[in-house]
Amino acid sequence: MPTPVRSALRAVIESGVEAVAAFNRKRLPKAENPFLVGIHEPMRSELTLDDLVVTGSIPAGLNGRYLKMGANPAAPEPAGHHWFLGDGMVHGIAVENGRVLWYRNRWIRSRLAAAALGREPAPGPRRGRNDTVNTNVVAIGGRPFALVEAGSFPVDLDETLEGQSYNPFDGTLPGEHHAIAYDGSIWDAVRHVVVSASGRVIRDVPVAVQDGPCIHDSAFTARFAIILDLPVTFSMRAVLGGHAFPFRWNPAHRARVGLWARQGAGADTIWCDVEPCFVFHIANAFDHHDGQVVLDVIAYDTMFASGVGGIDALGRLERWTVDPTRRRVDRRVIDDTPQEFPRVDERRFGQSHRYAYTVSVPPDGDPQFAGATTLFKHDLETGSRRVHEFGEGRVPGEFVFVPATATSGEDEGWLIGLVIDTVSQTTDFTILDAKSFEAAPVAMVRLPHRVPPGFHGNWFPSR
Repeated sequence: MPTPVRSALRAVIESGVEAVAAFNRKRLPKAENPFLVGIHEPMRSELTLDDLVVTGSIPAGLNGRYLKMGANPAAPEPAGHHWFLGDGMVHGIAVENGRVLWYRNRWIRSRLAAAALGREPAPGPRRGRNDTVNTNVVAIGGRPFALVEAGSFPVDLDETLEGQSYNPFDGTLPGEHHAIAYDGSIWDAVRHVVVSASGRVIRDVPVAVQDGPCIHDSAFTARFAIILDLPVTFSMRAVLGGHAFPFRWNPAHRARVGLWARQGAGADTIWCDVEPCFVFHIANAFDHHDGQVVLDVIAYDTMFASGVGGIDALGRLERWTVDPTRRRVDRRVIDDTPQEFPRVDERRFGQSHRYAYTVSVPPDGDPQFAGATTLFKHDLETGSRRVHEFGEGRVPGEFVFVPATATSGEDEGWLIGLVIDTVSQTTDFTILDAKSFEAAPVAMVRLPHRVPPGFHGNWFPSR
C-alpha cells in the first residue's frame, strides 16, 4: 500500500515527466498523422438516426444491440498521436423483430473529451488523471461497460448510450482493472482480477513482472488464467520524447507465457518461455487432455520497434501449445496471410473450438487498410480456410459471431460487423450467415457516414 509520502513523491515525478513530454511533443515533426486522416478521420458530431435503409432481411431472432468502441479524438493533435489513443466513441445499432430501431454514436465523456465538447464530464470516481476509455464494450452483470486498456475505471452505459457513469463495478474494484490488468506507470506487477457474473469483484491478485509489459489481451481455461508477458514494454525514452503512446519493442525483455492457477497465488504462476514476438489478440484457449494448454493467437515477429512506435510487422494466425512441464511454448503457423481481430463462438471460451473468424490486413501494412477487403473463416479441424470477399474499396472491421439459438451448433448463426465503403464514405452494418460464409450478406443496414475502424465490439441480446 503506497504511503502518503510515496504518493506525493510519485505525483511530483509524474508532473515533471509530463512537463518534459509536453515540451518535446511540440518539437515533433508536424507531418500528417496517418491515423487522423482518410479512413481514420474522426467523426465530428454525435448522431441519432432512426430512418435507415435496409438491404435484405434482418433475421427475426436477432434482437438486441451491436455496440462497438474506438478512439475518436474530439480535439486531435497530430504530433505524437497514436491510433490506440484518443477520446473514446461508442457506436450502437439496435434491431428488433427484423427492424432497425436506431443508430447512435456518443463520445465517452472523459474530462478531456467533455472539455473539448463544452459539456459536463460523465459522473463517477476516476482512477488517476487519465480517464480516457476507448477500447471495448462488454456485458457484465447484464449491463454494458465501456473499457480501456491500462487506464481508467470502466464506464457504465445506459440503453441509449447517453447515460454514462464511471463505475468501478459498484465500488468493488479497488483501483485496478478487470481480468489481466496492468498500469503503464507500474512496472513490477500486473493483476488478475475476477469479476462475478453479477458484476462484483471477487478476487484481485498481483503477479510479479518486470519492465512494465504491454498486455492487450488474455484468455482463460478451466485451470488457468493466461498472461502474455512479451517484449513490448514501457519506454520512458518514448514518453520523454513527446510520444503519447509509451510502449516500444524491448529485445532485452524475456518473452514468456504465464499459466496462473485460477485459485492460486501470483507467485505460483508457471512461466513458459516463448520465442520473442508479440500478440495483441487471443482467439481462445483451452486445456488439452495431455495436460498442455492450447492458444490460438495472431502473432507478430516484432512490434513498435521503430522510433515512432509504428506497427512494423504483420500478424499471422498461430497455434501455441504451452507445456507446463517443460515450461516451453511450441508455435505452429496455421495461416501466414496477414490478418487480425480473431473471434470465435464465445460459448466455446475456455474449451476446444473448431472455427475462428479473422479480418484481412493489407500485405504492405498500409494504415489506410487499402486492399483489406476480406473476412476469413478457419476450420481448425480440417485446416481449411474460407473467404468472404466484400469487394473493392469495402473494408471490414472485426466481426462477431452470434448463435442463432442457445443450442445451435458452433457455426450455426450470424456474423455481424461494420464494413466501410471508402468510395462513398458510408458504412454498412452487415449480417452474414456463418454457414453460408461466401454468400451475399443476409442483410445490410446503410449508415450514411463513415464509422472509423475503431477496435472492438460485441452483441448485446435483448433481455
